[in-house]
This record gives sequence, structure tokens and C-alpha cells, in this order.
Amino acid sequence: MESLKAKIDTSRLPRHIAIIMDGNGRWAKEKGHDRLYGHFHGVESVRDIVEGCAELGVGYLTLYAFSTENWDRPEDEVTGLMELLVDTIKKEVETLNKNNIRLHVIGDINMLPPYAQQELQEALEATNHNTGLNLIMALSYSSRWELVEAIKNIANDVKMGSLEPLSINQETVQNYLSTSNFPDPELMIRTSGEYRISNFLLYQLAYAELYFTNVRWPDFRKENLYEAILDFQARERRFGKTSEQLNPHITEED
Repeated sequence: MESLKAKIDTSRLPRHIAIIMDGNGRWAKEKGHDRLYGHFHGVESVRDIVEGCAELGVGYLTLYAFSTENWDRPEDEVTGLMELLVDTIKKEVETLNKNNIRLHVIGDINMLPPYAQQELQEALEATNHNTGLNLIMALSYSSRWELVEAIKNIANDVKMGSLEPLSINQETVQNYLSTSNFPDPELMIRTSGEYRISNFLLYQLAYAELYFTNVRWPDFRKENLYEAILDFQARERRFGKTSEQLNPHITEED
């Protein structure tokens, strides 16, 4: 069977893809295992999708790995997730470097245990010379936390006199977000059949195309990614304009 990859127009790839990796726990329970079993197998999907994006030439991939709300999960699951995170990062640095992938992290990293912070810092430094795919891990992240932090920092700069209130515009706000160095996502994928954004990149997803699939994250592979990209390429991105404005040669009769 021919791969969907051949049908993708590589000149019209989404520059930035963001993914809510949902369904690890349910996938595990359906197979009679505990939730950590699902997270463990979800790592395989991460490897596959990162590789798929790098092969296609996607510039940025953001993965929602752990939200601030996830700290409220059972303690053994949180501990297991942290250990899995550290172990995975350790193992993957060599592969990231081999594939010219640069790792970035957004989120309230101070909430992570010290050993996880150290591993992350070492991985960030080890990959910061790479110039291919930018892999952005959203860890201990939530969009409302990010916006509150941005507002605090803007208010502080106004108070210090380095920022004029009347000069604040959308670009100013963007510069105070965790994602200030990255373009906004053009495609957001959520797995496992939930139709929510779940406090993920609320400001940045303003004009993103949203794609929802019933596939659980541990089963999500390159073919599923290609399907999402093809769906994206079939859509008309108008950014508030009309089809006629974007394509002047099209008449209403058409």
C-alpha cells in the first residue's frame, strides 16, 4: 500500500505543528495495564512523529507532554512520569544530535524535581547547536499560567519605566510569551477523540487549523501524521478574509 507521504505537497507544509498527546492512560487500561504502561509506549510514538516531521522538513514541533494540572494526578503516576521523562531525555540526546534536532522546553520548569531539571538543562545545552527541526516540549505548562506570567512581566516593565502602556500591542504580548522565539502553530493535532484545547497555547492557536483523531497516542504513527497534514493542505486558510480576496480570479458564481 502506498504511503500517504507521497501525496504531501512539501512546498505547503505547516511550518509549526503542535500536538496534544492524549490517550496513553486509556490505551493502557483497554489492554489491562496501569496508566504508566501507556506513557511508556507513548514514547515510541514521540520518536516516530519527531522523525516523521524531521524527514518532511517541518520547522517546529511542539508536544504537550505534561500540563500544570497533571501535577494533581496520583503521586505514583507523577513520579513514574518524571522518571520516564528523565530516562527518555538521557537516551534520546544522541539521536537528536544525529538528526540535527534542537530541543527546547516551555513551562514552569521550577516545578520539576531537581534531577529532572538538571537532565533537561544538559539536553538543551547538548542540542543547542543543531539547525534542523526545533522540538519544543511543553512540560509543566499551561496557557493560563503562561499568560499570567506574561502579564506580570509586562506590568513590572511598565512599573520600571522600560515599557510605555500605550505602546503595548499584539507583538508586545507575543514577546512576553514562552514561545516568543517560535512562529505560531499552523496545525494543532489532538489524539484520542477529545475535542478540547485543554489550556494549550491558547494565544498562539488563534489561527491554527485544528485536527482531531480518535487514534490513541501510543498508536499514532507517521501515517496518521501524514493524514493530518493532508487534511491541513486541503483546507483554505483565510485569516478572516474571504475566498475571493485570497483568490481574485474566483467569482461568486464559481
